[in-house]
Amino acid sequence: QVQLVESGGGLVQAGGSLRLSCAASGRAFSTLNMAWFRQAPGAEREFVAAFSRSGGRTYGADSVKGRFTISRDNAKNAVYLQMNSLKPDDTAIYYCAADYTVWGRRNEYAYWGQGTQVTVSS
Repeated sequence: QVQLVESGGGLVQAGGSLRLSCAASGRAFSTLNMAWFRQAPGAEREFVAAFSRSGGRTYGADSVKGRFTISRDNAKNAVYLQMNSLKPDDTAIYYCAADYTVWGRRNEYAYWGQGTQVTVSS
């Protein structure tokens, strides 16, 4: 069993930055594929970024490429999402996800955190 706890969300002005963290508990973090998704009010959950257990990274919508960076620290059992140049459209609940086999934008990860709210004001 894997437990995920996100932190780092909050209210920020457009153009600002936030760094989200996801702490994982359970065995063998280094063998997990990790990802971030987000869900805006009234919208479907959207893939943001993923970091595979083998070191691969991929990003979702073109709107986040160049502004968001996913990273992980296996020694700390954590994955991060650095978000720069934030826009009001980035407002959403951000979720951390993990799976031993699922990777990338597939919305089938076995483990999910409770989410952290990010609000970007104009």
